[in-house]
Amino acid sequence: MNNRQSLVDYNLVTAHFIAALTFLVVALTAGFLYSLQFLGHYPLSGIEFFSPGRVRMVHTNAIAYGWLLNGLIAGMYWVIPRMSGYTVLSKTLSWLIFWVLQILVLATAVGILGGYAQGIEWGETPIFVDPFIVLGLALLAINLIPPILKASKDAPLYVSLWYFTGASIWVILVYIMGNYLPQFFVPGAAGAAIAGNFIHDLVALLVTPVGWGLMYFFVPTIIKKPIWSHSLSLIGFWGLAFFYPMQGMHHFMWSPVPMHVQYSAVVATVAIEVVVTSVLANFIMTLRGSGNYLINNYPIRWMYTGMIFYWVTCFQCAIQVTLTVQKLIHFTDWVVGHAHLVMFGVFSFWLIGIITELWPRLTGKEWYSQSLHGWAYWLVTLGLTIMFIDLAIAGVMQGFTWWGLNPFIDSIRFSVPFWFVRTLSGLMIIAGILCLVYNLYMTVRAENAYEARPVIA
Repeated sequence: MNNRQSLVDYNLVTAHFIAALTFLVVALTAGFLYSLQFLGHYPLSGIEFFSPGRVRMVHTNAIAYGWLLNGLIAGMYWVIPRMSGYTVLSKTLSWLIFWVLQILVLATAVGILGGYAQGIEWGETPIFVDPFIVLGLALLAINLIPPILKASKDAPLYVSLWYFTGASIWVILVYIMGNYLPQFFVPGAAGAAIAGNFIHDLVALLVTPVGWGLMYFFVPTIIKKPIWSHSLSLIGFWGLAFFYPMQGMHHFMWSPVPMHVQYSAVVATVAIEVVVTSVLANFIMTLRGSGNYLINNYPIRWMYTGMIFYWVTCFQCAIQVTLTVQKLIHFTDWVVGHAHLVMFGVFSFWLIGIITELWPRLTGKEWYSQSLHGWAYWLVTLGLTIMFIDLAIAGVMQGFTWWGLNPFIDSIRFSVPFWFVRTLSGLMIIAGILCLVYNLYMTVRAENAYEARPVIA
């Protein structure tokens, strides 16, 4: 084991990945059950603890904090020591954070099912859980930032470490803003606007910077080429930091929020599309001359598919944020399809790519089946694409129905076929993830040892 490998706690990274995948399966199951409510076939009807509204919140929170947060933390535990040349502050603290995170995610699920959720989208975590989450996020920053600070004294920081540092600090401020201000200090439309900002800022200032930071490490490592433009990568970082926090207001177009605030969201959202285009161009140019990796390397395929989906979601944002389009699609299934594409099609794809890349090294075993990789990728990709297109069409149809002042029940009747397709496409996604999980499990049980290849990092 070389020096850089000895800096990483393989067991800790593996534990976070296993926890993340466990919560992913729980989240997908909850989402599937919730979709059946729209078809009139919810199997747990009449049981208050498993009422559809509560199950839906378990679905979103398990994705955000159980799946994504666990996976992103695992990625940072792998990357930061390798890039900085220093271990994280404390191995004991790392394991404490791991167990506290799992307990808090479970406590959140139980609290939500028990009826103690806050009325804040993506901030439904019960109020008695919130202080511990803030403390946990602070401890995570304390654990991750010291090796980055040490590395900054040795040489200029690579862009991944910029992203990780920013996210570690931003997320604490964002979480406090979204979970305390609307609940206790800022009521009414202003509180709703802050909650809208929280929804986007949790994505903008935690999931996005950590996700892109991981991509800036893993893509050059896998294809054995440096990132095409370091300067362009820094422009992407500062563009995200400056424009993304103002986007949250685009959930409140045509509301009592002052128009200059709404216009700022329009400008920021369009600007982010420009920033994301520059980032995507940087990665496409990095891959230039190495396109065979999209065919022969599943991690790269997952990662670049996620990048394409990211560009599509930002382009969709730039369209839907205009007052004209917003009037049509607001509160429709268009928004639901958009949310699924960004949270699953982008960040989940990136995490799956990272897990696919690291699992043989973490377990010391060669992959059990390459065929299952193909099944997982195509089932998930096609399932998500069908769901996205289906919900986008449904949203436009619903919007025109409401715009025409038709009876509301008409929009329900028109939507049922689309909701049926959503459930079927959701089953495709679940089947793909089960292929992945089964492949991971069988790889652990396999006898063939992993043959390490040279690593740049």
